[in-house]
Amino acid sequence: MKWTGVMPAITTCFDEAYEVDHAFLADHARWLVENGCTGVVALGSLGEGATLNFAEKIAILKTFSAALKGRAPVVAAISALSTPEAVQLAKNAELAGCAGLMILPPYVYKGDWLEMKTYVSTVLRATKLPCMLYNNPVAYGTDFIPEQIAELAAQHTNLAAVKESSTDVRRVTAIRALLGDRLAIFVGVDDAIIEGVAAGATGWVAGLADALPRESVDLFNYGMQGKKKEAAELYLWFLPLLRLDTVPKFVQLIKQVQQELGVGSARVRGPRMEVAGQELEVTRKIVREAMRNRKAPSSSAFKRS
Repeated sequence: MKWTGVMPAITTCFDEAYEVDHAFLADHARWLVENGCTGVVALGSLGEGATLNFAEKIAILKTFSAALKGRAPVVAAISALSTPEAVQLAKNAELAGCAGLMILPPYVYKGDWLEMKTYVSTVLRATKLPCMLYNNPVAYGTDFIPEQIAELAAQHTNLAAVKESSTDVRRVTAIRALLGDRLAIFVGVDDAIIEGVAAGATGWVAGLADALPRESVDLFNYGMQGKKKEAAELYLWFLPLLRLDTVPKFVQLIKQVQQELGVGSARVRGPRMEVAGQELEVTRKIVREAMRNRKAPSSSAFKRS
């Protein structure tokens, strides 16, 4: 498991009956890797993990593992209402062929540090897989501050990375100051990727990469290689789309971009609903303007097997 590069938080495609479309998932994962992504992160917020039952989650992980066949790692997002359920999911993800796990705070309950430390530690001890801690206080209400992340890293050798989604790029430098290179740091908000890389991040769990993987990979690589001019030009073009990842309806919006570009469906499971009316027109306008002004090499054509 190499914690580096662009790993899309891959969306979960639903068919017309709102069942999981496994054939599309397999094609999508392969297409992302063919366009330079270094792995996929499944079942997370963007993957609508909270609307999937346990059996669906395991089936999805098996589909991705079979589709990629070791060409790139599958990382399973682990979150649940209870600690036992999270442990069960972690163990089954390992059996399903995942190369790593991304541990989210538990759904709904916002505990104190002792409770959250115990929860994360229990999941870490339940698996031999390397794990990424997901810090997203904006969405989940639980904030793993750098000192707490350092405490977890000191006690668990299989904690290998952190996805930092606090929207505060200073968190990257703060973690680096405490831990050096002990953990790989991934940016988790799309419109902070260049700033995050400049601060020391070496990976990106990306959202718009689901629709535009090549552009995402190029942007990340420009940042890592210090190609400031190329990074600035591509970032300026990409930002209106990347900002769709940072609002409450990011799942609906990113899926809508996928549909507009012919690389997915806008279908979402309730309680979410597809964007409509003014929201839909604004989204389509952003996509149209981006495609009209695109200068960078584009992602390859999406093909169904």
